[in-house]
Amino acid sequence: MYLLIFITAPSGAATATPVKMLVNLASDTGVALIFLYLFKPGSRKLSIVASLFRLIFVVLMGVNALNYFGAIEVLQPSHSSASFNFGYGIALIPFGIHCILTGYLIFKSTFLPRILGVLMVMAGLGYLLFLWPSLGDRLFFPYIVIPGVVGEGSLTLWLLAMGVNNLGWTEQERRGATR
Repeated sequence: MYLLIFITAPSGAATATPVKMLVNLASDTGVALIFLYLFKPGSRKLSIVASLFRLIFVVLMGVNALNYFGAIEVLQPSHSSASFNFGYGIALIPFGIHCILTGYLIFKSTFLPRILGVLMVMAGLGYLLFLWPSLGDRLFFPYIVIPGVVGEGSLTLWLLAMGVNNLGWTEQERRGATR
């Protein structure tokens, strides 16, 4: 699902299509639910909060896409590239929080390499630059895109190629169950 996100994620209004957005947001929802389960052994509460922030991103992007493609009018008239890009930037704020929390959970885990956690935190910090939309727009490439691709891309490739250390995950789950 994470690989599908990379394939279908729009880089702005110019590359957004209804099919891409549907596949992307469905995949993001799936990743949020999988990560909820995957990171529960590290911290049940933090895993829930991280997943909720990713789902907030999905909802914001869903409304943004519906507005852009003319199903609803929330921000500006339909098909406004500026409106879509602004909404995308706003949606990246909760997504950045998700990345930071997920990075922390990875760093503290016993079943994924710590460097993946550090890279995810760096990606999340980049996305948080959209707290100041004009700064986020100005720094989008390369200062936000590159850390995002490196952080999320590394995690995606690791999960595809290596997966999770099952013994580490089971041990962390067992320790969490005895607390």
